[in-house]
Amino acid sequence: MSGPCVIGLDFGTSSARAIVARISDGAIIASATFDYPSGTAGVITSATDANLARQHPGDYLAAIDALLGQVACKAAASIDIASIVGIGVDATASTPIPVDAALRPLALDAAFAGDPDALAHLWKDHTAHAEAVQITAELTRSAPAHLARCGMTYSSEWFWSKILRVARTNQRVARAAATWVEQSDYIPAVLAGLSDAATMPRNVCAAGHKALYAADLGGYPPVAVLERLHPALAGVRESCAVPAVTSTTPIGTLTAPLAARCGLSPRVVIAAGGIDAHLGAIGSGVRAGSMVKIMGTSTCDILIAEAGSSLDIPGVCGVVDGSVVPGCLGIEAGQSAVGDLFDWFVRHVARSGSDAAAIARTHEELTREAARLAPGASGLVALDWNNGNRCVLVDPLLSGVLIGQTLHTTAAEIYRALIEATAFGARTIIDRLAEQGTALDTIIVCGGIAEKNPLAMQIYADAIGRPMHVAESSQACALGGAICAAVAAGAHPDMPAAIAAMTRPPSRVLVPNPAATRVYDELFAVYSALHDAFGRGHSAMDLRTAMKQLIAISRQARAAGMPS
Repeated sequence: MSGPCVIGLDFGTSSARAIVARISDGAIIASATFDYPSGTAGVITSATDANLARQHPGDYLAAIDALLGQVACKAAASIDIASIVGIGVDATASTPIPVDAALRPLALDAAFAGDPDALAHLWKDHTAHAEAVQITAELTRSAPAHLARCGMTYSSEWFWSKILRVARTNQRVARAAATWVEQSDYIPAVLAGLSDAATMPRNVCAAGHKALYAADLGGYPPVAVLERLHPALAGVRESCAVPAVTSTTPIGTLTAPLAARCGLSPRVVIAAGGIDAHLGAIGSGVRAGSMVKIMGTSTCDILIAEAGSSLDIPGVCGVVDGSVVPGCLGIEAGQSAVGDLFDWFVRHVARSGSDAAAIARTHEELTREAARLAPGASGLVALDWNNGNRCVLVDPLLSGVLIGQTLHTTAAEIYRALIEATAFGARTIIDRLAEQGTALDTIIVCGGIAEKNPLAMQIYADAIGRPMHVAESSQACALGGAICAAVAAGAHPDMPAAIAAMTRPPSRVLVPNPAATRVYDELFAVYSALHDAFGRGHSAMDLRTAMKQLIAISRQARAAGMPS
């Protein structure tokens, strides 16, 4: 069966992917992957500043050409290429790029070669932690309604923090930048051939969740407020004059040169972009009452709620009208390190080195050994803060903790404790949402960890006490982009209709083991005590008893011999 098709482009942390999907049912006709060539696994870091994480915009341009050409060529074997009617894009956020007035990244100018501030500032760059504190303080005083939309704490990972950092430390880049644009706005602009920074549409997904855009509050924070932080911020605010748009909005058609190079029609509609996690939720079939956990290097939790629901959830990344499904509120929470946390342990503690095959083997070996352990048997509890805490503390200067080690502790026990820590972090977020009246009836998980690590998903089910429904699509983010493209091209009347047609309900479900959940309830009490002691400076538990509690839990678990 043929019929109209769309392309979804997914720009992740280390690589980009493309799919061709059929509009009638979401079936994937062709796919391709492109690994970013710059830095280590696509990320440019600093030997002197562990908080720095950048990318080269040239990698994005190379990915566009390579991916569109490859999927068009592959799809041509089974469909008429002229049947491809739209392209949708998701990308990481907040990943702002300093650009000139023609939307050309400064990093592409030889004059800025070697200057890391001219690069794309990747979502996990935490160099602007001090600026985030200052922005939070200023907005608390002068724009609290805007700040409430992100849980009353602005993050170092976000748009204004990163721009303020550069404005204060690198005048050369700050003066040369006509404005800053999110990666999820830059790529659609390239596809559509847009070249005017002043009129380029920005997507409400990134604008709302990362730059505090709220249409009902007049858009971005007031110019006067940003001016008090730094004149450069006011200048960027003034360059964002066009109202933000949803990810189903058509912003143009594919440029003729790009269409010719890739074998596509110049009539292909380009949809406005969106954040990878939010479009991943779309590709996973998000609906009211469900949470979609997009699990990769970090985890993003995405929900939707009816318009008119509460807009203020303390400690949650953001509540934005239309950021996921137009007409609904999009709610975002998440954790700063999940896959990255496991990978850190394998690379730097288990010392697998940099060889990809060796790293993969070590992950597999540790997973097999960890699966033989009963919940609680290790006597360990960790805090999953090796890259700071995104929710609910919103503090990038927190770090990891592991307690309960003995001379008999094994690498597999620590590996399992790290998985459990991320599950407890997820449970903390779910508890916060419940406290604020956000009801959940279903948790859907997608991404590499969800698809490839059933042990981790069983631990999540047991530790949270809820079933984990694994999304049907292994390309959920790219499929979300394709769904947005289908709506933008007019092939579906709206987002709910497109989701219903192009996604399938999860068929694989991991159900909690009640006995394991009882043990994890005890471990979660210790985790929560550590969370509050190190994150808030107080704890309901006397921490002098924590280690003895873990020893007791371990003895009980080993005596019971509970399967994992």
